[in-house]
Amino acid sequence: MRLDKYLKVSRIIKRRTVAAGACDDGRAEINGRAAKAGTRVKEGDIIALHFGDKKFTVRVLSIKESVRKEDACSMYEVLDEN
Repeated sequence: MRLDKYLKVSRIIKRRTVAAGACDDGRAEINGRAAKAGTRVKEGDIIALHFGDKKFTVRVLSIKESVRKEDACSMYEVLDEN
């Protein structure tokens, strides 16, 4: 699954266009490497997002095409939130 779609489906970022913009602006990393919106995400990947002086790091637990709002947080595990 594409990174921008994963961020939207998991509800880490609410809209896909915002997620794509964040990725293309260089504010996203997968496993320590810069990632664009089209970068493929797989289970076990570590995603780091940078917003201003904050860094949000999660581990991908599952990938689903669609998920209910209540179950979205089960798709990832928060590792660090600075």
